[in-house]
Amino acid sequence: LSRSRPLLARYDVSPHLVKWWKSIEKDNGQITRHLSPYEQQAVMPWIRSFPKRTYDKFMGSFLYWGGAGAITFGVAAASNAADAAQDFEHRF
Repeated sequence: LSRSRPLLARYDVSPHLVKWWKSIEKDNGQITRHLSPYEQQAVMPWIRSFPKRTYDKFMGSFLYWGGAGAITFGVAAASNAADAAQDFEHRF
């Protein structure tokens, strides 16, 4: 216990990281620089580029989604027409 007592002297660092952080000087909570949340503008660049990125992604994948939708719609229409023709043939 006498050997581990110095490790417990630092309360701001986990015991397994004491050796790593032993040479770091504390600043006693003094903040020297900070960024205001209003100066960072984390969302504005995304909002400004959103329409162009959406258009580019849509035009880049429209051939695949549009082709798949057209094929699905065509198969559904052909199936309905074939079913209606069969129902008409066997109506009596």
